[in-house]
Amino acid sequence: MRIIKKPGPPTGLRRRLWRLPIQFYRFGLGSLMGQRLMLLTHLGRVSGQRRQAVIEVVEHDEHGWVAASGFGPRADWYQNVLKSPDVTIQVGGRTLPVTATPLPADEGAELMARYAPRHPAAARRLSKIMGFEVDGSVADYREVGRLVPFVRFVPRATET
Repeated sequence: MRIIKKPGPPTGLRRRLWRLPIQFYRFGLGSLMGQRLMLLTHLGRVSGQRRQAVIEVVEHDEHGWVAASGFGPRADWYQNVLKSPDVTIQVGGRTLPVTATPLPADEGAELMARYAPRHPAAARRLSKIMGFEVDGSVADYREVGRLVPFVRFVPRATET
């Protein structure tokens, strides 16, 4: 694994294209996005305003949904959920209140090592977007996972 660049969040036209899937959710078409993407609704850490981002689900199990901060620890959504971890996610047609919990680097390494063999093309593309050149080995993906922040979104009990 080799670091080829430290990418920043997209700007200009790339930012608009990157944020386009949010419109699908706003028009009630979130179910078209499948289970691999989720709409995260959170509060801006400075403004306190409602913010949204569509992020990829790396893993889903009985403990919740896991996503990686592809633009690193400086990504706005990542910084925002660290400050205000009670957020909402929409996966497919389901909207859930969840609590965002950052994962330790070793857990992120193992997540990425499991994700890459299941989704090899997506893992290679995701690694490139995040600024890493990988040889395709599990060891390389494990190293990428150590350097990328992961967050688990755990469902909160809802009041009845």
